[in-house]
Amino acid sequence: MRAGLEGYHRSAEVKHPKCDKIKDKDDGVFEMRKYDKEFKEEAVKLSDEVGVKQAASQLGVPYYTLAEWRQKRKAYGDHAFVGSGIRRDAPLSEKERELMKQVRELQKANEILKDALGFFAKDRKK
Repeated sequence: MRAGLEGYHRSAEVKHPKCDKIKDKDDGVFEMRKYDKEFKEEAVKLSDEVGVKQAASQLGVPYYTLAEWRQKRKAYGDHAFVGSGIRRDAPLSEKERELMKQVRELQKANEILKDALGFFAKDRKK
């Protein structure tokens, strides 16, 4: 097994250090598995070396889950495995952040001017 993937076991009874395995609730409902970023990255690297089917079998990860991780890595590169609520967008450059700030300031100024125009137009009608 690759370095970084030790301690992972195929059995559903064993709790992996870097993933929450499916837990059978009393009412028959299952919770989804959750894998951390490092595990996903190492699993995808292993699948590149030995193939998706064999890597999935070795790690106890469903084949289609590993295949999906590979697709995400292909589509998003370094930003493939982000946590929930985190955008995949590449970080903005300093120039882009400054331009975004200027756009917001100009939008606020336009709103103020629209309000002022409405105020003066009301005065003129009287």
